[in-house]
Amino acid sequence: MNFAALGIGGIFTGKGVPSDWYQNLDKAPWTPPGWLFGAAWTTIMVCFAFYMTFAWEVKASRNLLLGLFIIQWILNVLWNPVFFKYHQILAGLLVISLLTLLVGYFLFGYISQLKFRSLFVLPYFLWLIIAASLNGYIYFRN
Repeated sequence: MNFAALGIGGIFTGKGVPSDWYQNLDKAPWTPPGWLFGAAWTTIMVCFAFYMTFAWEVKASRNLLLGLFIIQWILNVLWNPVFFKYHQILAGLLVISLLTLLVGYFLFGYISQLKFRSLFVLPYFLWLIIAASLNGYIYFRN
């Protein structure tokens, strides 16, 4: 399911990155090279799959966990067309900020039950902080 989100998002990202619109944006100096995005997202989704497996095993309220996962999935998929297809930079910043907060909840909200296994969601959280900063930079500089 995680990789389906990447695939759907990739449909919009693939056409958006080489577009004149994106290429002409004033981007943050800390923008990673393009190849790093694919490697990072693949690693993140593998780690997040492990995290969700561990969370599913220990979480008493599986309906809540499933609901949060679905919201995370929707926000993850939604950012790509909002930003790359519709060029809604502020809306993209809102979506990625909500996603970051939600993944932060996964990290810190379940840490008492998952202990060190919560670290599996840390790459996702850190990457979203970076991604949100990139989106924010574009919003404020363009």
